[in-house]
Amino acid sequence: MQFFEELRRIGPPVEGVYGNMDEPALKEALPKQRVVEVGDVRLAMVHDAGPRVRREARLAARFEDCAAVVYGHTHVPQVERFQHLWILNPGSPTDRRSSPVHTMLVLTVQGSRITPELVTL
Repeated sequence: MQFFEELRRIGPPVEGVYGNMDEPALKEALPKQRVVEVGDVRLAMVHDAGPRVRREARLAARFEDCAAVVYGHTHVPQVERFQHLWILNPGSPTDRRSSPVHTMLVLTVQGSRITPELVTL
């Protein structure tokens, strides 16, 4: 929780959702999912996007009014368009699990345009 509070103090606005490995205080402070507005777009955040089979279709139905959904949990990067929605997983800069490399995601929003860039570390 302390690190999240530090990010909020120094940053531009920081939003988040809790994950399965987060401490209880952070789980109490953050929602399971969140939708934020950035520029002219709505972005969804959720930690666990569910099973791999039909994941993209489920997310598109669940967040039909959003332009992108960012999820984590798997630590496997994904930058993919599905129907109206960008499906984005930044991977992990620290614990790559089954991914071959450490990664992060830079998401640029200009008006209603979203440009995701997966960065290999």
